[in-house]
Amino acid sequence: MSTDIKAPTFPESVQDGTVATWHKQPGEACSRDELIVDIETDKVVLEVVAPADGVLSEIMKGEGDTVLSNEVIAKFEEGASGSASASSSDAPAADKTEEQAEAPAASGSDDKILSPAARKLADENNVDPASVAGTGKDGRVTKEDVMNHIENGAKKPAPSSQPAQAAAAPMPAGDRVEKRVPMTRLRKRIAERLLDATSSTAMLTTFNEVNMAPVMELRKQYKDKFEKIHNGTRLGFMGFFVKAATEALKRFPAVNASLDGDDIVYHGYQDIGVAVSTDKGLVVPVLRNSENMSIAEVESTIRDFGGRARDGKLSIDEMTGGTFTITNGGVFGSLLSTPILNLPQTAILGMHKIQERPMAVNGKVEILPMMYLALSYDHRMIDGKEAVQFLVAIKELLEDPARILLEI
Repeated sequence: MSTDIKAPTFPESVQDGTVATWHKQPGEACSRDELIVDIETDKVVLEVVAPADGVLSEIMKGEGDTVLSNEVIAKFEEGASGSASASSSDAPAADKTEEQAEAPAASGSDDKILSPAARKLADENNVDPASVAGTGKDGRVTKEDVMNHIENGAKKPAPSSQPAQAAAAPMPAGDRVEKRVPMTRLRKRIAERLLDATSSTAMLTTFNEVNMAPVMELRKQYKDKFEKIHNGTRLGFMGFFVKAATEALKRFPAVNASLDGDDIVYHGYQDIGVAVSTDKGLVVPVLRNSENMSIAEVESTIRDFGGRARDGKLSIDEMTGGTFTITNGGVFGSLLSTPILNLPQTAILGMHKIQERPMAVNGKVEILPMMYLALSYDHRMIDGKEAVQFLVAIKELLEDPARILLEI
């Protein structure tokens, strides 16, 4: 029975997607719930799996093609067997038909069998398929095989009207390898949002510094007991920063607001986004109702977000919304930076590296673990006075962590 393979249902915030990678090719057998194709959207990579045991019979949307929500991208034959199982001794006609079907794909390639994506990539990069070692089923050359071949620098020479002159051109000494790859949809969307934030807002950044010694001492004293009681959840710094930011947002509602056209939307809740870096780009999952979360819940949720973000398992709903964002460049060694707003939010807090510095304390010089804090905000919505007072409130809460518990 033939079944349509459709793109997932996209939410309203996602207009379309791009076919990223086909994990199965026509004629290959698939097991139920086995991954067939990845669809990349502006926010996440969505996985499409096989609806039943069978064979992928036809691909209608190739890698790099744009697809809409619920659009048919392939045909699937339920209950059919793969190309390997079709070569039984009692079905010689089927074998012959399959060989004839593969022959056109192998023409001009020394009888190499290429997947459609591999052939397209080889043509675009002027690679001779005959020189590529196939690692796929029955010696099939996959897209990854062609990519590995390109990275090794073995390309088929492009035709030239002046071969003698081209051969005479000396190659520079040393490695001067260049690699051109298309920008992913996620990276494109990040670029668009950052440009939009810098061009459409009156963005300003204010700075302060916080003495992290009280938080570090508290963490050192209780981290083992905390981890034991809370089932392996480690006590980090993000829990303190989220709770401090939540308390400060309650005191300064304008920092927790957003702009919608000419209207100001004041949110009666605190949904704090936490920026997470992945290989594909920066994503911002949201801690819903952080005012109702304990430090242990904050830490365990952020840890879960981080793991699933790196594996591409976050859902779109988990990255939608948010009233305020915290980004921590300190984990990469950043000492000071100016974070860019995450629209339509009106403020973002930047954490940085904890650096020991000489500080004046009661007329004496002491070496203290200091961190610079940066608050970028939209000056159309937030006055400088509110921004500075908000940042000072976070500083005071972190330098006396008991105030977070007492909400004072």
